[in-house]
Amino acid sequence: MERKNFLRSLLIGAVSTPVIMDACKKSSDTAATTTTATGGSSTGNCVVAPTETEGPFPTKAPASYVRSDITDGRSGYKLTAKITIGNSNNNCNALAGAIVDIWHCDAEGNYSEYGGTGMQSTNYQSVHFLRGRQTTDANGLVTFTTIFPGWYSGRATHIHVHVYNAAGTSLKITQIAFPEGSGSAVALVNGYSKGMSGYTYNKSDNIFSDDSTGIEIATITGSLSAGFELKMQISVPA
Repeated sequence: MERKNFLRSLLIGAVSTPVIMDACKKSSDTAATTTTATGGSSTGNCVVAPTETEGPFPTKAPASYVRSDITDGRSGYKLTAKITIGNSNNNCNALAGAIVDIWHCDAEGNYSEYGGTGMQSTNYQSVHFLRGRQTTDANGLVTFTTIFPGWYSGRATHIHVHVYNAAGTSLKITQIAFPEGSGSAVALVNGYSKGMSGYTYNKSDNIFSDDSTGIEIATITGSLSAGFELKMQISVPA
């Protein structure tokens, strides 16, 4: 079974393997009322990033991929991802020295480090494209050079993020959504060669559908010719 059909079957409950099903489901964390919660809560103007599943394709050895340019030869429209990490226990002020991992699929919707199975037929187990780690600067900023992600059945365009403190303790696993609609970067990229037929939009995505205030949606600017720039604030309890 091709991965796109496998993932679709997860959404309709047709798969009986509980481990994989749990890996693809949204985190069970719920919104709380303080800035130290893990469910996308807020106090004043300080909004905590929701905790989300890392999914079935996390980086297997993230410390091995300390790099800003994570393209690794994959073709696609250039995307510069600028992610700012804030400390929700300090009014969301910049968190310097935090370790940030990101990973996402390529233009065809495939992940590196996986494949040759029912979840992803194309075998990319021996390569590591579109995965990387950086440490935040004094402004809480990390910058990655990558490509605009493609999509696969059952999910909207997205980037996975895992934030650790300087000692390597996990602080937050979350995901970044992309703006949609006429004139958006998602519309301009138009699914690369796949088009948008069968695409799952944020409102129907099993991760982003409950994001009524747009906490998880990044700001995207740019063009097909010049490339795109993503900006995202992610605040975590540190």
